[in-house]
Amino acid sequence: MTTATLNSEIRETHHGAVLDDAHVGDIKGAFGTIKLGDHDARTGLSAKLKTLLAIVGPGLIVMVGDNDAGAFATYGQAGHDYGTKLLWTLLLLVPVLYVNQEMVLRLGAVTGVGHARLIFERFGKFWGAFSVIDLFILNALTLVTEFIGITLATSYLGLPKVPSVIMAALVIVAAAMSGSFQRFERIALTLCVGSLLLIPISIMAHPSAGTMAHGFVTPVLPGGSGQMATVMLVVIGIVGTTVAPWQLFFQQSYVIDKRITPRFMKYEKADLGLGIVVVVVGAAATIGLGAVAAAHLGGSFTDAADVARGLTVYGGRVLGDMFAVALLDASIIGAFAVSLSTAYAMGDCLKINHSLHRGVKQAKGFYAVYAGIIAFAATIVLVASDHVQGVLTVGVQALAGVLLPSASVYLLLLCVDKEVLGPWVNSRKTTVFTGGVIAVLVALSLVLTGSVLDQNITAGQIEAILAGCLLIALAFGGWLGVKALRAGRVSGAVAVDRSGRDDWRTPPLKELGQVRFSAGTRVGLAVLRTYLAVATVLVAVKLVSMMLGH
Repeated sequence: MTTATLNSEIRETHHGAVLDDAHVGDIKGAFGTIKLGDHDARTGLSAKLKTLLAIVGPGLIVMVGDNDAGAFATYGQAGHDYGTKLLWTLLLLVPVLYVNQEMVLRLGAVTGVGHARLIFERFGKFWGAFSVIDLFILNALTLVTEFIGITLATSYLGLPKVPSVIMAALVIVAAAMSGSFQRFERIALTLCVGSLLLIPISIMAHPSAGTMAHGFVTPVLPGGSGQMATVMLVVIGIVGTTVAPWQLFFQQSYVIDKRITPRFMKYEKADLGLGIVVVVVGAAATIGLGAVAAAHLGGSFTDAADVARGLTVYGGRVLGDMFAVALLDASIIGAFAVSLSTAYAMGDCLKINHSLHRGVKQAKGFYAVYAGIIAFAATIVLVASDHVQGVLTVGVQALAGVLLPSASVYLLLLCVDKEVLGPWVNSRKTTVFTGGVIAVLVALSLVLTGSVLDQNITAGQIEAILAGCLLIALAFGGWLGVKALRAGRVSGAVAVDRSGRDDWRTPPLKELGQVRFSAGTRVGLAVLRTYLAVATVLVAVKLVSMMLGH
């Protein structure tokens, strides 16, 4: 490619919605580099593999980061309390994970604009502020749980608390502040490889393969109707820790920061698929290990370190130490991802430089947010009592469950926006599936809110909530179907032209303006937003009361 052609491509890319010029250039992945303007056909297996190795990263990191300290606690409790009987929930989450994360990687590659900025630009400051406030609150609390995981792991390994927390915080900060995206990704992917430690641990603990397989293919809610409320909380915990808002913000911004364009979409989808396989294997392994630990430790489940203690009783100190190292690895990569999610979103909101390609001097605000939220979380863990830390861990799961529908609603609205995605807009099947997922998330959020406020919630009350949500969803879906049918009769159904989409990019944001919601959409968003605000306040009050010992 000639210099003139390359300069032309750079100008065309900048003409799009891309905001930070650090997001334009060579793709510098952990395992390879793709030059800007490299349009060579990749027909051979070797060429395709080299391209995949250069692209791999965003999907793998976001999924492995999802199996963080909170996930270890949730999966460990599921295994401790119910053995392998809830493994089937992981398979149900696979399509949800893929569809959600595929939509954000599409948004990132096509628009070149972060999730928070897109929401502000298309929906306005009012709705944008709500989405970002939700993210910041939840991310700050989630990061605290990552450091709680670090203290649990290092304490089990016999390391002092204060130096361990300080050292971990310094490592997490230093890894991102070198000014080299490629160096950070190599560190992050090394931690992803470290997460595979759960596989040899599972082989050594050898939970029953037959029982594990049965748990995957047999959907049951153990304990009968008398235990339904308790089981549903665990199920919602699994959903909440597996489908989290920070994942959407992180992956979209990371895809942009890695400079991935629509031309490499199929490779990024393969990266996401690989990440989902790793996260499901890791989650299943942790549930199985929780079951093994419960059989040899007894008592009630308190935290993820209980799994390590149970494994030590079963197979010796080495097995317990290996699990503690896996927990430490998971907590650190989770801290990486959650902190970056926050810093990227703040960069979007404040319109400042926000790229790992930049050094500290070129992106002071970005790195200040990144380091600041880490310092906040580390400080909370160092000064808070064990009781407060335990309540915070529960609180993160509760708030994540309550806020589940919010991020998915905004995501769907962006992905059906033809002005934003053009030929990359959602297909009808994806839109219908995502709408169904949102309906389920709303129902689970209502159940969780009710259970937090009333710990004696009955199976009948839960069934009534789920049935009511189902009826509302069916009625709403029917109304949308009739509306679409009438619109089709008037204007004729026009298929989306997806030709030439590899070269299509979102126009500059100033050319798009704000979308005009219909009256029905505004009412629906207002109702959802009001519920989420009230539910969040009620849950927060409940958690503060628990911290005070009431």
